[in-house]
Amino acid sequence: MNNNHKLFTKAQQFIPGGVNSPVRAFKGVGGEPLFIATAKGPHMYDVNGKVYIDYIGSWGPMIAGHSNETVLAAVHKAVDRGLSFGAPAEAEVTLAEQICAMIPSIELVRMVNSGTEATMSAIRLARGFSGRDKVIKFEGCYHGHADSFLVKAGSGVLTLGIPGSPGVPDAVADLTLTVPFNDLDSLSQVMAEVGEDVAAIIVEPIAGNMNMIEPVDGYLQGMRNLCDQHGSVLIFDEVMTGFRVAKGGAQELYGVKPDLTTFGKVIGGGLPVGAFGGRKDIMSYIAPSGSVYQAGTLSGNPLAMAAGSAMMNIISADGFYDHLATQTGKLVKGLQVVADEAGVPFSTCHQGGMFGLFFREEKAQGFTDLATCDEAHFRRFFHAMLKAGVYMAPSAYEAGFVSSKHSDDIIEQTLIAAKNAIRV
Repeated sequence: MNNNHKLFTKAQQFIPGGVNSPVRAFKGVGGEPLFIATAKGPHMYDVNGKVYIDYIGSWGPMIAGHSNETVLAAVHKAVDRGLSFGAPAEAEVTLAEQICAMIPSIELVRMVNSGTEATMSAIRLARGFSGRDKVIKFEGCYHGHADSFLVKAGSGVLTLGIPGSPGVPDAVADLTLTVPFNDLDSLSQVMAEVGEDVAAIIVEPIAGNMNMIEPVDGYLQGMRNLCDQHGSVLIFDEVMTGFRVAKGGAQELYGVKPDLTTFGKVIGGGLPVGAFGGRKDIMSYIAPSGSVYQAGTLSGNPLAMAAGSAMMNIISADGFYDHLATQTGKLVKGLQVVADEAGVPFSTCHQGGMFGLFFREEKAQGFTDLATCDEAHFRRFFHAMLKAGVYMAPSAYEAGFVSSKHSDDIIEQTLIAAKNAIRV
């Protein structure tokens, strides 16, 4: 009996589309989604008992592998103390201190429950601090599903081909200005015209929601300079890149200091969590210190804080990121060799444990480049890899992730599977 099919059929009776997050529905690749029963290290096991090498890692946070013993032990210990208090707890202070120590641009940090909540709150804070209303984002960048961010968004919106931003009032959408990613001239022009009305520029410093697109030289620094010139708040959305591409996130890699930074589930070891933080003078505008309201009953949940603190300890170990980057490099370089030998147009990029794959000759630099990717070939490749026991992101517009548990043997198994899959 196909338990995946049985569960998906049942799920569609009670859950819209049968899933609780759209990209899980396999709309971008066709077929039915997998229902996962358990996961360990670099592997996941579906409800039919089939094992997969996992290159999603719960969309990034499992950089120390699934069911990491240290993280699980911390959670089990926290469970015995209580699931939720609705009051301050020591674990919140511990994780906040760790984040501030690892990210020099963060002087104060507020815990929330998701990446979407973090970015939504950061924008509200930037508006309250600056007294301005307009926000600039970039084509194909995804910052969660808050109203302000669904204008020309990436990720699941791009995968599903949803036009515009249905459900978002025009009055809200009109306050969001969209500029091509990696085009500093266009950004400079917009800022010259309306910069005095711009509360914030929000960007994924490495775009991870239209596959993976790195910033061109000088782009992030140019953005920093424009914000300084016009008095706008620079927000780095590191929900995807934070603690994955480097210990100090993308801002460490590129040497550019944002005013505010947002994080997602990686700081909770995979449990539902998010955070935003930055300059003390800006963060002091948040209630109860200031008048910009933000609250959450489950913010700083003791289980998530315990898991996150354990994860921070793991990734702080000497050599952790060197090993992660080495293994990711082995994977993408190996895939490039496989594609070249097969004569398939293919390109890759990677930083730390994050990687991107493009079925085109050169890696993309912006949203418009995605139109030249061979999506049909990606879909065939995805299903052939899945059949061979390798689980990639079910969308041509999502980045992939490697964990510290992806050994040389695991990567070699992946490359063997790819030799056949890439020819389909």
